[in-house]
Amino acid sequence: MMRAALLTLLLVAVPAWAISRDDAARIAQERTGGKVLAVEQQGTLFRVKVLKSNGEVVILKIDAGSGEVR
Repeated sequence: MMRAALLTLLLVAVPAWAISRDDAARIAQERTGGKVLAVEQQGTLFRVKVLKSNGEVVILKIDAGSGEVR
């Protein structure tokens, strides 16, 4: 019984629309046109480090639930 309750809680806690690490990298690459250097998940955000063609390194924070860039 406890196991079923825990499984139900986990299924409810993770939204069905949550984006993957690869999705976050793709979003960042499309937004900047650069090369993705690293992707880290920090709670409900992905932190994506990108090297732009002009040599600038930028950090994008992408909502793991919606894919929105912050």
